[in-house]
Amino acid sequence: MSDAGLTIWFTGLSGAGKSTLANALEAELRSRGRRVEVLDGDVVRENLSKGLGFSKEDRDVNIRRIGFVAHLLTRNGVTVLVSAISPYREVRDEVRAMIGRFIEVHVDCEMDELVRRDVKGLYKKALAGEIANFTGVSDPYEAPLHPEVKVDSARESVAESLDRVLEAIEQFDAVGTHGHTA
Repeated sequence: MSDAGLTIWFTGLSGAGKSTLANALEAELRSRGRRVEVLDGDVVRENLSKGLGFSKEDRDVNIRRIGFVAHLLTRNGVTVLVSAISPYREVRDEVRAMIGRFIEVHVDCEMDELVRRDVKGLYKKALAGEIANFTGVSDPYEAPLHPEVKVDSARESVAESLDRVLEAIEQFDAVGTHGHTA
């Protein structure tokens, strides 16, 4: 695997498995000697984007902040794993263009499975109209049109998804630029 920086951006609905997959990838890449940083959407929101709400504008600001940090790390040879819902395609494409060395991973999962996994009951509340601006229910989620990797966390294991992401990274490293493999 290359020493050049790279951002791997996991996008998908809440509970789809973005952080789980990013954490598995982090462990694997570190074991291969790669320098890795994880930017988890929830952690960034608490530390870098505190005070932002969930309007489209605030969500876009949050994603641009994550993208800016990912860009700085990537250009300094770090592999950055971003795990953030990042519901709007336009701002994801904007950060892709800024970063350059970028692999988008769409972590897909059907709603029934998301509801089943949801220990806090947020999906049930959102589906009942009790939570406003809930991505995928009362607020839009724009799935990527051409992600380098698309995984289905309801149908494949973390290991299977991880293998597909690792394959995309190896292909990226071999070519040096992005090429869609989904």
